[in-house]
Amino acid sequence: MENKASRRRAALLVAVLAGSILSAQDRPVPPPGVTVSENDRKDLEGGLKRLSDSIHSLGRHALLPDVTIFREAVRYALTYNEFFDPPDIPKAKALLVEGQKRADQLLRGEAPWVKATGLVVRGYVSKIDGSVQPYGLVVPPSFDPSLPRRWRVDFWFHGRAEKLSEVNFLAERMARPGEFTPADTIVVHLYGRYCNANKFAGEVDLFETLDALRKQYPVDEDRILVRGFSMGGAAAWHFGAHHAGRWAAVAPGAGFSESAEFLRLARNNEQTTPWEQTLWRMYDATVYAANFTNVPLVAYSGEIDGQKQAADLMEKYLEKEGIPMTHIIGPQTPHRYHPDSRVEIDRRLDAIAARGRDAYPRRVKFVTYTLRYNRMKWVAVAGMEKHWEKATVDASIHNKESLQVTTSNVSALTIDFGPGGAPVELVGKAVIAIDGQSVPVTGPSSDRSWTVHLAKSGGKWAVAPGLPEGKVKRHGLQGPIDDAFMNSFLFVIPSGTPTGEAGKRISEEQERAIREWRRQFRGDARVKRDSEVTEADIAAHNLVLWGDPASNSVMAKVMGGLPVQWSGDSLTMKGQKYSAATNYPALIYPNPLNAKKYVVLNSGFTFREFDNLNNARQISKLPDWAVIDVTTPANGRYPGKVTAAGFFNEQWQ
Repeated sequence: MENKASRRRAALLVAVLAGSILSAQDRPVPPPGVTVSENDRKDLEGGLKRLSDSIHSLGRHALLPDVTIFREAVRYALTYNEFFDPPDIPKAKALLVEGQKRADQLLRGEAPWVKATGLVVRGYVSKIDGSVQPYGLVVPPSFDPSLPRRWRVDFWFHGRAEKLSEVNFLAERMARPGEFTPADTIVVHLYGRYCNANKFAGEVDLFETLDALRKQYPVDEDRILVRGFSMGGAAAWHFGAHHAGRWAAVAPGAGFSESAEFLRLARNNEQTTPWEQTLWRMYDATVYAANFTNVPLVAYSGEIDGQKQAADLMEKYLEKEGIPMTHIIGPQTPHRYHPDSRVEIDRRLDAIAARGRDAYPRRVKFVTYTLRYNRMKWVAVAGMEKHWEKATVDASIHNKESLQVTTSNVSALTIDFGPGGAPVELVGKAVIAIDGQSVPVTGPSSDRSWTVHLAKSGGKWAVAPGLPEGKVKRHGLQGPIDDAFMNSFLFVIPSGTPTGEAGKRISEEQERAIREWRRQFRGDARVKRDSEVTEADIAAHNLVLWGDPASNSVMAKVMGGLPVQWSGDSLTMKGQKYSAATNYPALIYPNPLNAKKYVVLNSGFTFREFDNLNNARQISKLPDWAVIDVTTPANGRYPGKVTAAGFFNEQWQ
């Protein structure tokens, strides 16, 4: 009976996780906070004022983010009603004390936390929106920055916690070491920009944190591991599948590894659009399973945990690639680690970490569906024949004079070995045998670095002078709309008022985008009026333009370079005419004013309130372009009726 009851509870957990019956209005994410008394508010505002004054006195100090994280945590909670439980308020007061202590130390020229062991919280400034983002560290007792050595780093991804404000994250990271603390290892706890399973800006958070960490600690680049549980397990599946070449090992626990089966969409008769189904190929780990040939994987599940589904499904996909999956299963264990399993997981990961990552293996197998994820070890896909279809590379070092490469759905490829990495002879020509052709290439440089660009034209491969040029999809400039929010972006709001019912909806979506960016990705979006945009802004940011050509002067300036005609009452997209009074375009495109950046029309990130209820739903909901009919009201799933939508081809046509 006990076993059956446990299994029923596990099944119920999956049903709750995957449930689609709740509307976005039933449970806002994050939830509303508790009332803050006048005395508490006065104390918090006073502490914020003192800390802000000290921060101002510090100017541009390099360690300023390590102080600012405390102010921003309390400011967000106080300003946006995010003290979720009464104990959050004394936590905030304690954070202000700690922040003031650090500020005072910096003003005296001291920064003891940078050499401290144990639990340390730090911060960095994100390129995406200029926000200061926190992260937590567990620094081992053996750490000594004066030692001539580098340190293993384990990244830990947290589970779903809708009340995980910055206040609660910092307080927890200053009090608890977390699930695993391997010896001689710096454990990094990512905030991940709140509760998004480390997707989009939450994904970028890992790499920005790693960049910040490198500046402060001697990181062993070949002993970086990624680990997590529950929602954090889903993040580990993602980082392992999409960025396999970067890690020494991947260790997901529970979580989800794809969307459709986890959410039971077919069994629930839930309708999804063709472009949404295509966009599952962005974040589903299952279709990237072949990439696990490039990194050791140790998966964990509780035997009676409903989220064991993720590992069971990945096991099937890995089996298709000829990879027997190592799957540690906690006996009769629900949604947690079994004590014996913890020991076994650490034993295996410690052995893998001791060996370290092989940066230049003799063989690389790589699969991708988008140039957002274009690199594996010493292979980089620089161009695809068709986005969102499976692209593969199988490359191996044949001998000291040649490589052998086979590809599918690839139009440009880079072979890239760093200093000391070249596997071929230093003097003379080498040969790359690719898809049945032999392409003679120049050998490596004197430092034994070796970079070769190849491009295919008319079915024939040849050496290329560099990466593809012109208006083509490339890494970081390939869409869909959500990709604009994985780098620095600027909301450009109109000086005028967009007209008609469509204009009213655009204005509502603009305000929603600003609000929801802060709620879901925990930063204040940069916002300027069209009249304030400078050449420096155009050079530095993806521009997200709101309004219509008559109300937004920047939009009017770029309109001639976009694949949409929009003037007065007329809107034409892909040869189809629509009434501009009740329809508007949402799209992403290379900026005609700066081809290295995007321009986006009338859209923030595309998943909405309903999708916040389940992390497996927080995926792109619109492709490269869409036409929105506003005669249908906006809701928690769509900004209106999506009349038409699609992807641009590899030439952005």
